[in-house]
Amino acid sequence: MTGGVRAVQVSVFRDPRGRDPETLLRTWPTLTDVAEAVADAGSTVAVVLAADRDAVVERNMVVYHFVRDPAILWPGERRPWVLPARLGRRVRSLEPDVIHAHGFIAPIATWWLRRMLPTVPMLLQDHGGQAPSGWRGTVARRCWQTLSAACFTDPAQAQPYLDAGLLRTDLPIFGVTESSTRFTPGNRAEARVQLGVHGNPCVAWVGRLNANKDPLMVLDAFARAVPALPDPHLWCCYGDAPLLSDVRERISSTPVLRDRVHLLGSLPHAAVQALLRASDFLMLGSHREGSGYAVLEALACGVTPVVTDIPSFRRLTADGRAGAITPAGDAAAMARSLLHWWGTPRPDRRRIALDHFVRELSFPTIGRQLRSVYEAIARER
Repeated sequence: MTGGVRAVQVSVFRDPRGRDPETLLRTWPTLTDVAEAVADAGSTVAVVLAADRDAVVERNMVVYHFVRDPAILWPGERRPWVLPARLGRRVRSLEPDVIHAHGFIAPIATWWLRRMLPTVPMLLQDHGGQAPSGWRGTVARRCWQTLSAACFTDPAQAQPYLDAGLLRTDLPIFGVTESSTRFTPGNRAEARVQLGVHGNPCVAWVGRLNANKDPLMVLDAFARAVPALPDPHLWCCYGDAPLLSDVRERISSTPVLRDRVHLLGSLPHAAVQALLRASDFLMLGSHREGSGYAVLEALACGVTPVVTDIPSFRRLTADGRAGAITPAGDAAAMARSLLHWWGTPRPDRRRIALDHFVRELSFPTIGRQLRSVYEAIARER
């Protein structure tokens, strides 16, 4: 289906590994899934992204334009005095009704696109990060004054930008999650056999072992809950792990954790799905997140999140109706929430998670939400 508002989604960062366009479309599923969800919802969608070579690829009603622009290097390394003219000209040639730019970390490129297409409304979507300060904040403030709208997983995430004067106080702010997931519930017993995991309850951690995600607090929360649970086990999947030695020390020095916390390390994506299918709960202690892919994936598998009370997690758990949200850093509160949800029968927990995911967080929902946002800002043209 095509028609409706003509939207061009723009990404200004090149793949640092220099992979070819077809490989990128296979390995960057968020890029394709969101664009195709909007196309399925009835908009005409093209994607323009920086690349090592020029190419045009059409897939599932979406045309992807790979543009080699010398102004753009790789994430975090732009030449600020060179403007992405080739990228901008490609966007302009597509005659969009709306530009949907990804990321708050390239304000100069955003400003340049607005300058090249001054009458076309632009939506800027957050993908994590913090509001810039100092001279970077001054540059961003000037570059973002002509935005038509901004999008965050939860509108509350815009507050630091508004407080710092980086965004206009009258700027429309929309709440739409960055992406969704293709994970499905599957069979719990089969998943447990496949990975060799167990527990009653079986609890998962999926995420980096770093200070922001606060694994030590989660270990403390789990330890507090252990005596009141039948046979709990916590299975930790992680990649980057600067706190791994601290985590190991906490486990070895806490008798109740020694035989109940299992460090799995990095798992392939299919194995992460199996871990979540096998689990009853997901526990995370994040202090800040752009969205929270592990929470999305858990809900899609029918797993109840027990996570911290931050804006994106409030949105993903429906303010705690589809999972627990507790104050960041509060192990006692997280333990109490885990025990509270354990008291809800598993079929009910699973139904609540799956119903919420399908209704509010699935790709069809995101596609409809973004189409509505496009239509809303296009009317202001």
